[in-house]
Amino acid sequence: MPIFRSGDQAPAWSELEFFEIVRLEPGQEHTFARIGAKEKLIVGSGTCGIWKNGQDAALAEGGANLDLTTDTGTFRVTDVAAATTLIRMCGRWEEELGGSGLFGCVVSDEPKDGGDRVQYPKQTNFDSHFHDCDEYWILFEGRGEVFSEGCRYAVGPGDCVATGMGHHHDMPIVDETIHAVYFETTMEGQKRRGHLWDHKHGAAQPQQDRV
Repeated sequence: MPIFRSGDQAPAWSELEFFEIVRLEPGQEHTFARIGAKEKLIVGSGTCGIWKNGQDAALAEGGANLDLTTDTGTFRVTDVAAATTLIRMCGRWEEELGGSGLFGCVVSDEPKDGGDRVQYPKQTNFDSHFHDCDEYWILFEGRGEVFSEGCRYAVGPGDCVATGMGHHHDMPIVDETIHAVYFETTMEGQKRRGHLWDHKHGAAQPQQDRV
């Protein structure tokens, strides 16, 4: 099953070993202790300062995407000016990554199959695709349904959808507007970046042990 939540055991194959969603109100602070060989922090919404290695806090706004390395083993969030959502990811990925950032998904008035054709109903313009890497979606707002590895899953805030390299995935149904993080870890195989489709890039070669 490719869905797990913060504090759950991640799949054995997963380079993402831990994640958490931290929500802070104006004036609050938060300190993180390093727990992963690699760590990444994405600001889902709001404005705050990120302090590390004794340096002055650097301003970070919604969409900020930080690879965290610290000499002290900790980093701190300060100067929270507005309600802020932080998504922290820890694990053992390599240096050559796909991409990472924020994305949203909404119901479309004219849903399209932007990627490979599918047989299931669609409400969105999200495309069915695969990658030359593993990909993780972490939802912090909204609800809907995703397809991954040929199965349908209901998802909501706090869920992480872990899809192994070469497996098609899609977000065809949205019940409440979705806001999420995507994280594509170590590039493999042909190392083609972005969304890949059978009809354009050749048949996917899913890693059968990553399910």
